[in-house]
Amino acid sequence: MTEDLTPAEAYAAARARNAEQATALAPFREMYEFGLDPFQIEACRALEAGKGVLVAAPTGSGKTIVGEFAVHLALTQGRKCFYTTPIKALSNQKFADLVKRYGPDKVGLLTGDNSVNGDAPIVVMTTEVLRNMLYAGSQALSGLGYVVMDEVHYLSDRFRGAVWEEVIIHLPESVTLVSLSATVSNAEEFGDWLDTVRGDTEVIVSESRPVPLWQHVLAGRRMYDLFEEETDHGGRGASRREVNPDLLRLARTENQRTYNPRDRRRGKMVREADRERERRQRSRIWTPGRPEVIERLDNEGLLPAITFIFSRAGCEAAVQQCLYAGLRLNDDDGRRRVREIVEARTASIPDEDLHVLGYYEWLEALERGIAAHHAGMLPTFKEVVEELFVRGLVKAVFATETLALGINMPARSVVLEKLVKWNGEQHADITPGEYTQLTGRAGRRGIDVEGHAVVLWQRGLDPDHLAGLAGTRTYPLRSSFRPSYNMAVNLVEQFGRHRSRELLETSFAQFQADRSVVGISRQVQRNEEGLEGYREGMTCHLGDFEEYARLRRDLKDRETDLAKQGAAQRRAQAAASLEKLKPGDVIHVPTGKFAGLALVLDPGIPAGRTNGHRGFEHHDGPRPLVLTAERQVKRLASIDFPVPVEALERMRIPKTFNPRSPQSRRDLASALRSKAGHLNPDRHRKQRSAAADDREISRLRTAIRAHPCHGCDEREDHARWAERYYRLQRDTQQLERRIEGRTNTIARTFDRIVALLTELDYLRGDEVTENGKRLARLYGELDLLASECLREGVWEGLAPAELAACVSALVFEARQADDAVAPKVPGGQAKAALGEMVRIWGRLDALEEEFKINQAEGVGQREPDLGFAWAAYQWASDKSLDEVLREAEMPAGDFVRWCKQVIDVLGQIAAAAPKENSTVAKNARKAVESLLRGVVAYSSVG
Repeated sequence: MTEDLTPAEAYAAARARNAEQATALAPFREMYEFGLDPFQIEACRALEAGKGVLVAAPTGSGKTIVGEFAVHLALTQGRKCFYTTPIKALSNQKFADLVKRYGPDKVGLLTGDNSVNGDAPIVVMTTEVLRNMLYAGSQALSGLGYVVMDEVHYLSDRFRGAVWEEVIIHLPESVTLVSLSATVSNAEEFGDWLDTVRGDTEVIVSESRPVPLWQHVLAGRRMYDLFEEETDHGGRGASRREVNPDLLRLARTENQRTYNPRDRRRGKMVREADRERERRQRSRIWTPGRPEVIERLDNEGLLPAITFIFSRAGCEAAVQQCLYAGLRLNDDDGRRRVREIVEARTASIPDEDLHVLGYYEWLEALERGIAAHHAGMLPTFKEVVEELFVRGLVKAVFATETLALGINMPARSVVLEKLVKWNGEQHADITPGEYTQLTGRAGRRGIDVEGHAVVLWQRGLDPDHLAGLAGTRTYPLRSSFRPSYNMAVNLVEQFGRHRSRELLETSFAQFQADRSVVGISRQVQRNEEGLEGYREGMTCHLGDFEEYARLRRDLKDRETDLAKQGAAQRRAQAAASLEKLKPGDVIHVPTGKFAGLALVLDPGIPAGRTNGHRGFEHHDGPRPLVLTAERQVKRLASIDFPVPVEALERMRIPKTFNPRSPQSRRDLASALRSKAGHLNPDRHRKQRSAAADDREISRLRTAIRAHPCHGCDEREDHARWAERYYRLQRDTQQLERRIEGRTNTIARTFDRIVALLTELDYLRGDEVTENGKRLARLYGELDLLASECLREGVWEGLAPAELAACVSALVFEARQADDAVAPKVPGGQAKAALGEMVRIWGRLDALEEEFKINQAEGVGQREPDLGFAWAAYQWASDKSLDEVLREAEMPAGDFVRWCKQVIDVLGQIAAAAPKENSTVAKNARKAVESLLRGVVAYSSVG
């Protein structure tokens, strides 16, 4: 209380209040109805003091307040502020928020699709746009005082993360950087790097959520708390979290009762008893269905909820299941408001397109308060779902993990169906970082007292593992920075080769690599001390045991080498036998997932690369396309043939056979079983081991027996010490190689890229040639391929639609490889140009191999993917949306996104193409106009 203060204290408090009122923070705080948290105040004060800041805090904690204060400071000081985000949806959202606060005259938006008031003092943009402005030396950078990098932890992204580091390194020194990140475990390390490259940077870390999060497991009819809170009575009053013993007991019981089909000790009686136990168990515990989960959450007042399903098809199926179950989460007034908003937002979509897009089914679900949210949806539809969810008119959303990436859609509850997801290569457990990111959506600040994360019971669920995910609130930030061809020419043009190399050495990637070397060096020193001890332990009084141990090791290595040579020989024989196969041969696949009878549809291709990813090939010979007796059409690899294979029989393949038709596969598989089902393959005889006749092995065995140490009574004890010695020596050598490999790694990669660009006449020392200046204007994964196509005139004379088809190969990447059928492409000049693009890529691929530029390290050019060429051609040729989507077999959202990426690259090509004696620039602009229509034009988010 004020009256309790002494006069001196009252005077000091008054002075502090007056000093606070004189800061820019005081009027800023009055703009908000709620008080600011301590971490927000600390960060804002650091900004006002002229420091850069790194704020690491959980999702939903209000980090963006700090970014908005940077905007406020810029306007107060008459300077500019750029607010960058990783995705266009976030940019659009932030643009709308800032326009509401400061008015449309003071706020602009720059994304790949939209340019609104780009000269405003506040501009919201995607990070790539700012990177391009820095390289181009844009006039818009003059007067820039602050840059806010929202979701800066994106620099871990292996595909786009390098852009964040490029911006941080190349921003002018006069610009104050505001970095907003999810909670990461190495925030101090990242802050140290920012301090090095940007100057004085304050690191503010907050790990407390503004809304407490309760963790649950839903099993059958019961919702279990994951943790049991136990008060520590040791005097501190703290609480420690123990896994709920009821949940542990349930998991133990479930694992004991699980039927094991391998248990055949008592045959049928055991299996029947197990099944009966399972039936009894199911009456008490099961994985609840999707409608059942939503009803349960609704009854307990835990809606709105986001259910994360790691599959687009699963999200759509979940909505249908809820509709079939008759779920209705909105009253009549809610349904009316939903229809009004949806009709207003989709008024520009033609009626014929609405049918194609599944509009009416989507609207019915929305009226009931249920929706899906995933990347395959039309962007406009996703925006509507987000708006209705925030307004409380959609109460149950089934979403893929892309929704967790920054979109402002907080919920009261988050549901995770499974703790496993497909990562592009295999089904893998989600990481603690992913779990934190997903469950971070639960709990709406200012609305909910607490948030709830619900994991559905699945057989085999381990409560301790789940507690580990839930208890690990942070994950490390790892740089994914790698130099690219475009980056190299832009850097050399601005700074010259030597200075560019020094700049790259300041990247966070190199900073982390250098720090890791310190620990490895210490380990090498410890290993060398250990080697001395092991050397003493293997000392023998009869002779030189180190020499004797070397003989034993040479013998072991020789035997291993011969075994490998034998395996390689068998693989070569198998590959040779595969090359002899013809369409119509009936074979027996000896091993693997598709072992058994198979009919060869296509013998495959010669040894070499088929997917354009050096370092990722999993085959070294022909890959026959076969139809199995189980009606599956699969492209097999050499790993499926450890022994030679030969044709058991011949069959005629009907000309009408279509590998995509289930009926066609069924008929031919039936004929295969009838024709050859009775045949048994010849067993491959095991050959005599090469080691039995090897002279070197005989010599080593003789030398070992003749060595003095061979007769030592403690020989095997000495040998164990020697084995430890050589193992530690090998580990030490590997550590030394790692130290060598991590020192100057980024600069060495840059040197190799510069050498290749010099070979192709893009660079001459510190001079960037005309070819290099063209490459500097081409951003994208296949920047060098695009530049080479322009240089060789591959796209000259192509019609706009044909050019769109060719450019699509530079951006498109199929979600899943389809080896069974070659993609459909336009004929004529377009087909020839696409073939020429693949030929040029092959030449570049060989050059990259020569210059040791490795795609496995994230550098280099992947093979162009022709899978979107026909769809791009059709759409640019004014075909209807129904026709294009039906032939492309692609969701509308994917189609729109790829079209927008094609449009973006076409714009770059129009700017980079020769202005004289060339049709490419003009036709690229026409292609943009042809693509930017209908569903692509009225989708504001890409």
